[in-house]
Amino acid sequence: MPIKNVFMKRVLGALLLSLPLSAQAALAIQHWQTAHGARVVFVESHELPMLDVAVDFPAGSARDPAGKSGLARLTHGLLDQGAGGVSDTAIAHRLADVGALLSGRFDRDRAGVTLRTLSSAAEKNKALDVLAQVLQRPDFPQAVVKREQQRLIASIREAEADPGEVASKAFYRALYGAHPYAQDEAGDPAAIARLDRDDLRAFYRTHYSASNAVISLMGDITRAEAEAIAVRLSAGLPRGAPLPALPKPAPTTASDTRIAHPSSQSHVLVGAVGLARNDPDFFPLFVGNYVLGGGGFDSQLMREVRDKRGYAYSAYSYFLPMKEAGPFQLGLQTKREQTDDALKVAQDTLRKFIADGPSEAELNQAKSNLTGGFPLRIDSNRKILDYLAIIGFYNLPLDYLDSWVDQVNAVDVVAVKRAFARRIDPDALVTVVVGAGHAR
Repeated sequence: MPIKNVFMKRVLGALLLSLPLSAQAALAIQHWQTAHGARVVFVESHELPMLDVAVDFPAGSARDPAGKSGLARLTHGLLDQGAGGVSDTAIAHRLADVGALLSGRFDRDRAGVTLRTLSSAAEKNKALDVLAQVLQRPDFPQAVVKREQQRLIASIREAEADPGEVASKAFYRALYGAHPYAQDEAGDPAAIARLDRDDLRAFYRTHYSASNAVISLMGDITRAEAEAIAVRLSAGLPRGAPLPALPKPAPTTASDTRIAHPSSQSHVLVGAVGLARNDPDFFPLFVGNYVLGGGGFDSQLMREVRDKRGYAYSAYSYFLPMKEAGPFQLGLQTKREQTDDALKVAQDTLRKFIADGPSEAELNQAKSNLTGGFPLRIDSNRKILDYLAIIGFYNLPLDYLDSWVDQVNAVDVVAVKRAFARRIDPDALVTVVVGAGHAR
């Protein structure tokens, strides 16, 4: 299943749980654990004759073994490329015959498979049969393994010409050092070329076990049907113990990396190790960052970098919470000759924000925009499923969505200042510039 590693999708994914659900009071999230150890979250809704299913595992790129960078991505991409003796073409045809859609997602923390199907019995059962087969009996055919290795390597090589991709990879390496989050999601071409079917099978058995699975269900089924589906999907998964937690990232150490590139513009990234998904500072940091660089034209970075000085078309900042502390990132693109000037303005804006926080007026506007605009963010079962999957995978409280508006409205200037002071040291930031000056 192809995984699109596009920057804006990553940012939107980071914001997903920052946007609440207006009608959440009507969504009773049920949860339980199957006899095989899989965790399940479920919302029953009969408004549409549809069922959306997601099954996620802690099998992202951070789980790549030493010397095998890319194994997690390749394994995930091959799940539906032949399973249970059925070819990838036959799998696609079986799904098309019942109007079902199988897709995937992959990042540093998790690898997942999602299914959308009609809830009518015949179509639903055939689609679930395919999903179970893909999850439980991937074949990893030798010819397909070779084909996908070559395809993945080619895509990585192609991305090496993109200054934005170069900057992103360098940023994670500089920020995380020896931590697994430093590994690129796609992997290393040389390591990928050395992988074989035994590597894929071993990784699958360890990481795609029932005890590591999180099953999310949203749609036109009853609780009894949901329980039966969860058993159906988890019973045939490998047996194994839950994986150990990832290590804690080390505190950020100041560094400045310059990478020469023929791009006419410099790509600038500045950041630090930020916060984990369940961090108590999440709401003050999220709401505060809306003022700093997350609110588009309403943000301080846009005002200082673009509006006042015209250094960049866009300047942004965001937190990407992950299982362990994910990054805080500030970014912009600017003409090569004004790189240092634009960088200094961005750094000064961040430093001032950490010291002073937002004004009362800025904070009130941010909270009003965030709480007032969220009904448009959840307008389909599939989007609700995404919420359920993250709540389940990251063990967030089941009332997370119920309390979201209150949590946002409770944030004040003092809370923002304290949270940023705890998390971001303006003298200990990672800086990466691609496209200007000489490499160093």
